[in-house]
Amino acid sequence: MNRRLFLKSSAAAAAVQALPWGSAHAAIEGWRGYEITTRVEISRPRGISRAWIPLPSVDDGRWQKVVGNAWSGNAARTDVMSDGKYGVSMLYAEWPAGTAAPVIEVTSQVATRDRAIDFAKPDSAFDLGKADREFYTAPTDLIPTEGLVKKTALEIIKGARTDVEKGRAIYEWIVENTFRDPKTRGCGIGDVNAMLETGNLGGKCADLNALYVGLARSVGVPARDVYGIRVAPSEYGYKSLGTGSANVTKAQHCRAEFFARGYGWVPVDPADVRKVALEEPPGKLPLNDAKVAAARKRLFGSWEMNWLAYNMGHDVKLPNSSSPKIPFLMYTNAETGGELLDQLDPDGLGYSISSWDIKA
Repeated sequence: MNRRLFLKSSAAAAAVQALPWGSAHAAIEGWRGYEITTRVEISRPRGISRAWIPLPSVDDGRWQKVVGNAWSGNAARTDVMSDGKYGVSMLYAEWPAGTAAPVIEVTSQVATRDRAIDFAKPDSAFDLGKADREFYTAPTDLIPTEGLVKKTALEIIKGARTDVEKGRAIYEWIVENTFRDPKTRGCGIGDVNAMLETGNLGGKCADLNALYVGLARSVGVPARDVYGIRVAPSEYGYKSLGTGSANVTKAQHCRAEFFARGYGWVPVDPADVRKVALEEPPGKLPLNDAKVAAARKRLFGSWEMNWLAYNMGHDVKLPNSSSPKIPFLMYTNAETGGELLDQLDPDGLGYSISSWDIKA
């Protein structure tokens, strides 16, 4: 998927060309560059219209570099804003009442490379301070860390001593006991307590990986969800773990990490193991299928970075909106006339997302 001329106005094209892509890390061995464009056109505006578009804010340096963002459109106001707690970055756009066709187009450039933990090479320098440890073991609105969550986690990690052993025990339990439910809207919402109380352990990535995070946090293992979007096909032969075209409007995907002393943040993705089992051709594969087993092995401790990370935030309050908090910001959000539109209905809301490889 090579980059093409998507931006229609000269102002938009100039804005993107001004991004410092030439100095990005895409030219370094192992790095790949991507350009992601979100276009929002609010249909049937009523009164003041607003939009909140997630921007890549994870700039780790080892596996993702944010090069820059540019935008154009007819919004009267545009600001890069943050939730203030998790560092969730978003472009806020606002149109006054009477704007006939509110439109904005946002382009982000990101460089990524695959990441993997070498468990044979621990380094005692990797540890978290007290404040960070408390932050990443705290509950959220939908992820409690006491009661049934903690009781379940204590059973799962019996006999595990190290952070890695605990993290792996929870990972294997998620793979064995959950399932991907194709009827779940979007990526799910990650209501951990509801999943355990009902015994319905089905859902999609935001459900299954939130369950991982909640179980880990409840037993003192720092963990966090990482919200993002797939931007390219998988280079490892998994049709279900990549994109099939430049249109990535519905390619949002949540992952998870836990912190292990001696190794730092460890990437995991038990939800994608279940996605492979359900969706990889010919479909409905058993866990002992070779494709599923390979994914299960790989997705503890590594991520293929044909995916970019937006943020790691929970319980996000959209600035200047009177609507309640949302569980996370992984989708484009918009409102008009004081009514928050359905973020899971891109056609109704009026947004599309496209992605292209960048050749530095």
